[in-house]
Amino acid sequence: MKEAAAHEQFVRSFFNEYECPIVSDENGRLVIQLTDKMDEALMNRPFYWHYMKKMGRQGDPMSLTLITNPNLTEEKGEYIHSGSPRLRQLYRYLLEHCRFTKLYEVVNASGQQSSLVPWLITNIRVSYYGKQKKDELLSIGLNLIHGTMVSSIMERLENYQLETTISDYTFPMTPLIRIPSGYQRILRFIQEHIENTDQTWAVQALETLEEEKQLIHAFFQEDDDEERELMEKEVEGLMGRFTPKVTIDVLNGGLFYLTQETTKEVIK
Repeated sequence: MKEAAAHEQFVRSFFNEYECPIVSDENGRLVIQLTDKMDEALMNRPFYWHYMKKMGRQGDPMSLTLITNPNLTEEKGEYIHSGSPRLRQLYRYLLEHCRFTKLYEVVNASGQQSSLVPWLITNIRVSYYGKQKKDELLSIGLNLIHGTMVSSIMERLENYQLETTISDYTFPMTPLIRIPSGYQRILRFIQEHIENTDQTWAVQALETLEEEKQLIHAFFQEDDDEERELMEKEVEGLMGRFTPKVTIDVLNGGLFYLTQETTKEVIK
């Protein structure tokens, strides 16, 4: 259920960011009204949009029904899970269009100068490859003044207003930790997280690999050159499929400037 919740949070954040309203929200079944731009990007209707633009007519963007609750997979809609085509499509869109941003917390002008604390925030996908592929979404924030690291930071910032322009009477503090150094700290944090996760998936993958290799060795005649060559190719394919590996992909990130008060709340 944690994975389903992470996928739902990602879907909500994605479509909120691109101003696509969620018109129905029932127990992990989301109906999203797309904008023209997102319909063009996601729904694979290039000829429709080409025609509408050529005729100078207003398009009719589609709605999208996404299901994140694994108990509702039989209902009409697209089930969002690790490796699902739609989820991969949303990841790709972010990679292509929105890798890095700079945002400032909105502060109501009081006439008194206030400082904003710089945070390096990254949204990262960790993919575990074994018998099956599993994705884990991590949102990590690093305070660039004193180095505090915070997990699930996007969830903590959900109710704060952030804009691309800085509010009056506020000023950004100069980071004491450089961005490249901060990024390396985040990567080390993620590597430690991976090392501390349950390794059962890797053990099971290796066990399956060994079982499959034994079956192949029993099937082929190793004293026959042609069969031995085929056997080696089969074993090579098995190694590619079942050897455990982990990849880390940065989906997007940015510099977020937060007030001192919000910084204290986020760290709690």
